[in-house]
Parts: sequence; C-alpha cells; structure tokens
Amino acid sequence: MTAVTAQPSPSRRPGASALAAIGHPVPPLDDADASPHTFPDGGTWRTEIPSVEGPESLAAVIEEARRLDVPVHRVSQGSGIWMLTDSEITEMVGACGEQDMELCLFTGPRGTWDIGGSTRTPSGGAGLRARGHDAVAGSVEDALRAVELGVRCLLVADEGVLWTLHRMRTQGLLPADTTLKVSALIGPVNPAAYAVYEQLGGDSLNVPSDLTPQHLTEIRRVSRAPMDMYVEAPDELGGYVRMYEIAELIRRGAPLYLKFGLSRAAGIYPYGAHLRDHALATARERVRRARLALDLLARHGADNGMSPLGARLPGKLRRFPTEGS
Repeated sequence: MTAVTAQPSPSRRPGASALAAIGHPVPPLDDADASPHTFPDGGTWRTEIPSVEGPESLAAVIEEARRLDVPVHRVSQGSGIWMLTDSEITEMVGACGEQDMELCLFTGPRGTWDIGGSTRTPSGGAGLRARGHDAVAGSVEDALRAVELGVRCLLVADEGVLWTLHRMRTQGLLPADTTLKVSALIGPVNPAAYAVYEQLGGDSLNVPSDLTPQHLTEIRRVSRAPMDMYVEAPDELGGYVRMYEIAELIRRGAPLYLKFGLSRAAGIYPYGAHLRDHALATARERVRRARLALDLLARHGADNGMSPLGARLPGKLRRFPTEGS
C-alpha cells in the first residue's frame, strides 16, 4: 500500500452489487457526511497497534507486520513509562526508528493504581485519572524521562495532565515535536468535548468505539484534530468489532488512526514477565487483525488514503492561550 494525496475515489460498500442485483435498496452515500480533513501529508488514515508493552512485544509486532505486510504507523503501550527501564525504552525507541514507526508511552500513576477505591465502585468514580498533585507530578516526571530517552509521543488519561504537558511543550520543557495522545479511558463522546480536548493540547484523540458514523461527522464539523478509534476494542472498552465499517469510519472520521485491539483477551496492565506468553501471542494477533481489516479496505476499493510510514505530526491545531501567548 502506498500513500496518496489525490482526491478520494468512490469505494464499494459491503455487499452493494449483490444487494442491488436482487433489488434490495442500498442507501446512497451523502457527500455532506464526509470529513473535509486529512493529515498534513494528505492521507486520511494511519494504523496503530496498541498494548505493545515492551521490547519483546515490539519485536513480535515488527516480525508479524513484516510477515503479513502490515503497515504500522504507531505502536502504543498501556502499562506506563514507570514500568519500563531506561534500557528498555531506549531499545524500543531505536527499533521504532528503524521501522519509521512512532512509539507512544503512557504517562503517570492513574486510577486503580493508587490507593483510591472509587474506580472500583459501580459508578467508576473519577475513572483512571490522576488523583491529586502527586499523580500529576508523577506524570510530569514520566514525560520528562521519556523524552530524554527519545520518546516523542505521550499517552495521557487526565485533562489536567494534558494541559500541563501542553504548557510545558509551549515553554520548551518538552520538545516542540512531542505529540500528546488522549487515551480511550477518557475519550470525548461529543463534538463540544472533542474541541475542548484539542484546545487543551491533544494531538490525537481516542474516541470510544461505540460512537456512530453520525457522531464522527458531528465531531468533524468542529475539529480537524486526528482521531483514534479501536476498530476492534478490548473487552474492558466494550469488545466491539467494527471491521466492516472501516471504509465508512474513515470517510466520516478522517484523519483517523485505525487501532487494532483484541476482543476476548485478558487484560495485561500493568505488564510483567508473568504475562509474557499472553502478551506476545496477543501482540501478534493484533497485527493479524490489522491484516484482516486492511484486506477488507482493499476489497472495497477504499485503501488509497494511507499516510506514508513515518508520518506522525498532526498539523496545525487550535489551542487555548497559554501564559505569555
């Protein structure tokens, strides 16, 4: 697959020809629903393999991606920067650099990993956010350590941490090309919230996988910030499998990162060697799921909008003013 910047071409909808042949009505596509936005390189979609928890899992992803010819723009980790040694982070940065692949690591203590119990109540409490000053400070410490080791994408699950890291970026405390990815754990569910996360500093925003195509169109009427979406979501995020909708999700949600989670798989956060076999097996299967999804895109004639490998920046986005701006 190669990246293109040409105008989008019509794509075949699942089953359209056969349904039309038997007189079954096929709803027409509405051009007004399509996103007018792209990545800066002109592409409409990129790929992400999540839950890549260390160098060994990353090696498994790279090997499987090569075997199955799966283009991977980004890999992300969920356990947290604090769960990796300096040498592990450095190894991952080097391996991703060789593959023109972005590495995104999760910042800070959050939610169930501190002494707060509200996340275990039926209401879920405040979710997996950073509780108190010390949790924010821990996230900052993680961010500084990661960028010193060469990481340029940070995963964030708290609005305050997001705004803090964005202000650090504008003041030169983080490299200017650092990108901030909003986690699915706090993903916005309406256009107003999406616009707020963009202005707080979000460069890539993970929306919940149960949003409808119409919801994506509503978001694209107010924001061009890149969107992340699990095409297959892990069970803890709903377990949704939306492969047959990929072409429409791209049409409505571009610029869009297609994320390949894994339904019916046990969670691995925080990861350790006791989960090694499971982590490696699920890493490989996520890449295989990506191959299945990309095959569907190709079969429907909708695979022509991929960004080139190595592309990672979001383009110019809207921000709230920071001190001194």
